[in-house]
Amino acid sequence: MIKTAEHLYIQIAEKLELLIEKEVLKIGDKLPSVRTMSEEQGVSMSTAFQAYYHLESKGLIESRPKSGYYVIFSPRRLPEMPKKCEAVRDACEVSVHEMISTVSQSMSNQEITRFTSAAPPESLLPAAKISKAMIQALRKTPYAGVGYEPVQGNPGLRRQIARHSVLWGGAVSEDDVVTTSGCMDALTLCLSAITQPGDTIALESPSYYGSLQLAESLGLKVLEVPTDPTTGVDLDYLDKAIPRHKIKACLFVTNFTNPLGACMPDKHKQQLVRILEKYEIPLIEDDIYGDMYFGKERPAVCKSFDTSGLVLLCNSFSKSVAPGYRVGWTLPGRYKEKILQMKRNHSISSPSLPGAAIACFLENGRYEHHLRSMRKILHTQYMRHLQAIRDYFPEDCCVTRPQGGFVLWVELDPAVNTYELYELALRQKVSFAPGRIFSLQDRYNNCMRISYSNPWSKQIDDGLKTLGRLIRKLA
Repeated sequence: MIKTAEHLYIQIAEKLELLIEKEVLKIGDKLPSVRTMSEEQGVSMSTAFQAYYHLESKGLIESRPKSGYYVIFSPRRLPEMPKKCEAVRDACEVSVHEMISTVSQSMSNQEITRFTSAAPPESLLPAAKISKAMIQALRKTPYAGVGYEPVQGNPGLRRQIARHSVLWGGAVSEDDVVTTSGCMDALTLCLSAITQPGDTIALESPSYYGSLQLAESLGLKVLEVPTDPTTGVDLDYLDKAIPRHKIKACLFVTNFTNPLGACMPDKHKQQLVRILEKYEIPLIEDDIYGDMYFGKERPAVCKSFDTSGLVLLCNSFSKSVAPGYRVGWTLPGRYKEKILQMKRNHSISSPSLPGAAIACFLENGRYEHHLRSMRKILHTQYMRHLQAIRDYFPEDCCVTRPQGGFVLWVELDPAVNTYELYELALRQKVSFAPGRIFSLQDRYNNCMRISYSNPWSKQIDDGLKTLGRLIRKLA
C-alpha cells in the first residue's frame, strides 16, 4: 500500500499519542521541533507540522510562541469510569416519562448550545456529494422514480449493502436485505414480527429512550439488563434471566451503546449468540453506530456469528450520510417473509429516490472516504469534550471512555438531580439529556448524556463550563 502524506502524518501523530497515553511523554514535556521531527521521521516539514496540528486539535499538546510544542494531557487526570448498573428484580410495564418529550423539544432549538443529540450535525455530512448522487439516481431510475419500487427495496441499494457487509464480517447477498424508512422503522418491523403485546423483551440498562418508547407503543414489558460501560450487557445475568422472566426477544446495541458508548467484545458477541440459540430467542441487533469507530478496525456484529437466522440486524445511513433521507435496512434472517408481509401491509414500499441516491453514493466509493474523515473528526471532538469535563466538572464525577459513537455518559454526585440541572441549564441556553429518561426504573437521576457530535468551538467550551458551574452549585 502506498503511504500518502495523509497516512504518514497520522502514523506519526498516533505514535506520539501512544507515548502520551503511556506517560512516556508527560505534561510539560517539550516535543522535538518541527524541523527535528521532519528529519528524524524522514518526512517533509509540512507532514511533521500536520502531525503536531492533529495532536493539538485533540487537546493533547499546545504550541507556545517562540518555544515549540508541549504536552498538556495526562491520562491520569481523567475522571473515573462509571460502574456497571445494578440488576433489577422484575420486568416493568413501559411508561415513558413526559420529560422525554420536553428534552426532545430542545434538540432542534438553534439558539441553545446542544449536547442532546446522538447524531451528526449537518456540517459533518457530505451534502454536496450526496446531492450529486441524487442527480445521478434521478437520471438512472426509470420514470424518475415516481413509481413503486419492489417491497424488498431498491435492488442496487441492497446490492451495495451486501457488498459492504464484508466490513463487519458478513457474507450476505442482496436477497437477504430488506430496506426500511430509517433504523427505527427496521426496529419496529422486527420487534412487531417476533413479539405480541404483553411479551417481555430484554434491553440494556441504561437504554436509549427511543427503544423504551417503541416497547410502550407495542404493549411490551421490558427487563433492563445490567450493562458494563466498556463491555456491554451482563451475559451471565441474561442467561439466567431468559427462563426466569420468559423473555421472548432481546433488543441490544452491541457497538457503542446509547447512552453508555459500550462496545461488546467480539468474543462476547459470539457467546451472546450461543446463549440465544440455546433458548431459541431472537436478537434484534441495532448497529446504528457501528461505522463510527475510533480504532483500526470496524467491530464485528452478532449477525456474523449467526448460523440459525435468529439475529435480525438493523442499521441505516441516518448517522453517517443523510438523516433526512430516512434510508435504513435489516437482515432479518429466518423472519424475512414475515418482515416483508408486515412492510407490505404497513408502507407498501420504501421511497424510490433516497434509496437510489444512497446506492449511487456507495457505488462510487465515496462512503468509506467520508467515514474516515468523519471518524477522525468525532475522535478529536470526543477528546476535547472529555478534557473539558475533566477541567470544569467536579473531581468526583465519572465519565465513560467510548471507542466510537457520539455520546459520553457522566455520573455525578448522588446529591445532583440532573433533571433539575437540565431545567437550570436550559435557562442558560444549554441542553443535555438527563439520565432518568434512559430507564423505566427510578434510577440514573444523578447521570447525564452529553453528545460530542458538534464541532469544538468557544460556544461548546462555554457550554460545558456553564454545566460545570451549575453542577457545583447543586452539589
